[in-house]
Amino acid sequence: MPSSQLHQISTIVEIIAAANPRSLLDIGAGFGKYGVLAREYLELHDFSWKKANWRCRVDGIEAFEEYLSDLHGFVYNRVYVGNALEIVPTLKDPYDLILLIDVLEHFSFADGVKILDGCMRLSKNVVVSTPLDWFAQTELFGNPYEVHKSHWKKRDFRQFGPHFFVPDPLSLICFMGKDSERLRPEFAGTRRKLKTWFPFVAYGYRWARRILGIKAIP
Repeated sequence: MPSSQLHQISTIVEIIAAANPRSLLDIGAGFGKYGVLAREYLELHDFSWKKANWRCRVDGIEAFEEYLSDLHGFVYNRVYVGNALEIVPTLKDPYDLILLIDVLEHFSFADGVKILDGCMRLSKNVVVSTPLDWFAQTELFGNPYEVHKSHWKKRDFRQFGPHFFVPDPLSLICFMGKDSERLRPEFAGTRRKLKTWFPFVAYGYRWARRILGIKAIP
């Protein structure tokens, strides 16, 4: 689909904001959602709401040209059209962050390893989100790239160096790269796990804290 899982949007945006890249590559840009959100949360905090003042380089790769619209031309600096497996090795300018959001499952496992190897060479950090549970998907919207071809598990990411997993009930979200140790406490700590798997505990804690007048732990 030209979109991705709804439930993980806030988590992915939190990661983008925390990583604070000056250059970002959105592989499988689809409708352009993460290009828009990256622009908003990487540029507007500096009050750079005018395009002439934008300082981040936000590029995209989209295999299915029919998904592209005028929005992409406005939000992205450049969109490469074609298979990321062929495009990534040709890119010369490095990135601070590469997004592979609901993309990896559309490659065979061997090709997925190749694309991740290429991304790790090209970028300081890489964020992957892929379905936690396998489900079959065939061609959609006349797009052969929509077929699901592989199912990834945590152990499959060990070969790519420093990384951590962000708790999520439906997606396997992995952050890989040089900023892994810096961001791990914020996204893979006990508080995040409790909030994800036992949300009622987090709500109860906040309610009790307000009643007792306890300040939040920084």
